[in-house]
Amino acid sequence: MGGPSGGPDLDPEMTAPTVTQCHPPASERTVSEVHDYRAAFNVARLPMALIGPDGRVREANPALGQLLGADPVRLTALTAAELVGLAGIGGPDDRAPAARTTQGDPADRPGGTSTEPGPATEPVESAEAPESTENTEYAEYEAVLTGRREELRRTRPVRGPDGRTVWAEVVVVPVPGGVLLSVEDLGERHELREQLRHLRMHDPVTKLPNRQLFFERLATALEGAGSRTGRIGLCYLDLDGFKAINDTLGHRTGDRLLKAVAERLTDCAARLGRGGTLVARLGGDEFAVLIEDSTGTGQATALAESVLTALQRPFDLSGHRLAVSASIGVVEREASGTTATGIMQAADTTLYWAKADGKARWTLFDPERNAHRMTKQALSSTLRQAVERGEFVLEYQPLVELGSGSLRGVEALVRWEHPHFGLLGPNRFIPLAEENGSIVQLGRWVLAEACRQTRQWQKDHPDDPIFVSVNVAVRQVWDSDLVADVAEILDDTGLPPELLQLELTESAVMGSAGRPLQALHALHEMGVHIAIDDFGTGYSNLAYLSRLPVSALKLDGTFVRGFRDTLHPNPADETIVEALVQLAHRLGLTVTAECVENAEQAERLRRIGCDTGQGWLYSRPVPPERIAELRRDAAGDPAPGSPREAAEPEPEPGQQGAPGEPGE
Repeated sequence: MGGPSGGPDLDPEMTAPTVTQCHPPASERTVSEVHDYRAAFNVARLPMALIGPDGRVREANPALGQLLGADPVRLTALTAAELVGLAGIGGPDDRAPAARTTQGDPADRPGGTSTEPGPATEPVESAEAPESTENTEYAEYEAVLTGRREELRRTRPVRGPDGRTVWAEVVVVPVPGGVLLSVEDLGERHELREQLRHLRMHDPVTKLPNRQLFFERLATALEGAGSRTGRIGLCYLDLDGFKAINDTLGHRTGDRLLKAVAERLTDCAARLGRGGTLVARLGGDEFAVLIEDSTGTGQATALAESVLTALQRPFDLSGHRLAVSASIGVVEREASGTTATGIMQAADTTLYWAKADGKARWTLFDPERNAHRMTKQALSSTLRQAVERGEFVLEYQPLVELGSGSLRGVEALVRWEHPHFGLLGPNRFIPLAEENGSIVQLGRWVLAEACRQTRQWQKDHPDDPIFVSVNVAVRQVWDSDLVADVAEILDDTGLPPELLQLELTESAVMGSAGRPLQALHALHEMGVHIAIDDFGTGYSNLAYLSRLPVSALKLDGTFVRGFRDTLHPNPADETIVEALVQLAHRLGLTVTAECVENAEQAERLRRIGCDTGQGWLYSRPVPPERIAELRRDAAGDPAPGSPREAAEPEPEPGQQGAPGEPGE
């Protein structure tokens, strides 16, 4: 790279000094050897120049002249800085490191310097170096020139004869009487490196920038350097149903579809009418459109709408006419204070919302909705630990016999005493527990605690025991040995099996086969009662109902609410409920009506034969101590259907309880 360590003498009349130990002393060097060195210097393909102690070119070989587009003779007397822009171009007077030029015109010089040799120079002890980075380079060059440094190696742009700038590696090494400067053209290597970088930063299928380049541009945009608006926008989209196309028509057709989508996205970004827009493929069927210098939310949502419209047009690919849509998450905000991770998380969340809301749409990031999601995530991640820490409690809601008004049983309803969010109802955490599987652990605790408490009530009232009804999720049947858990808990607590009722929703029970059905039969044979909760809202497969080991039906509250208006009753509601009650009784099942709110409803349900009622007419869900009080109050023998808690206000219509707890 740096060329030979020797070269032609600076003075043609002098013999060359010693260069390496294998060469004879300068006094023994023959004129023939000197001519050999000069010939090698002249025919070398590596551009080289000899620089004298004053920092000026004493001789340049033809290869250097060809690189710079100038006669080598005309390059003499130039400084190295002028020759290849080394150390000090633009510095004070462009002076050589060991001499100052007294005059000369720097115009029209090859490589950006003059081709005319300057006049004689005045020796000086040291030149004033330029400041900043060039000052350091200048000092390093001067150190090589004065023999205090062995080598200087720099990669710099050099302007060729056609005005095109090429990258070259400039190497300066000391030789007797000066330094040898070599210049290697790195143009092809630089172009190859740029090509490799382009390939590394672009998707081979769509030719769009890939994930790596996207995040580089995103980081630059977030830094805000040169930003006019200080804002940034992002449309993060995912194709709906792309996997089905890929699986049925093959990856080749899928790739063609991705390429066609990329072209339409690029067109949409171009029609935005502003620079600083980047369309990238992040992987799979995910794309992103980055809007630098965003003018506001309206611009980002307009782009998203444009993309949806563009994708609505069918794609004709390989003889197939394909229709595809996209879900788009839109985020627009100030760049200041935003991180790449933060904006991508927001975009990913918003994309999920768009898919959850029905796909083929764009959704704008909503901080309030995101805060709710973050709360759900916080609850979900701490559910298991909350069970271990004992943060859950049970409340019980009475099941009252409509004919006599006596307390026949209770339903166990779980609450979470959260240290930060307060007392949480089951609708806040039961769906999360079912999603992450912690419902198995939580359900086992609820079952054990409910059986323990019911056994205590049995001990307190051995002649008139009440049963407890416990909700069971389908995942408890699939992911745990529910039969073994129930048997163990009953054995530990001493509760008779007939005092335990397990509630499963209609959608969970209907169509049960295999393990769930086997578990239901095993529990029934054990003596445990099985009830179908929210009956009438699911499959309502009456034929299948006759083959299930079910002992009770709990009518959904929507049927009972139709009984509320006594002035204008809906006869259809009463007819449906009466038919369901008669059917259940024919099958040997008892019927419980949920959401009973007033005495008129209770009386009408009693007349059509409903067995028990549950709702705020009798009591809200209460702690176990209050159930004991209600049992003592029952000694007063109130009239059937009369309220047990007169001090409590009657609830507003439709405000009975949380999902999953219709009897509240």
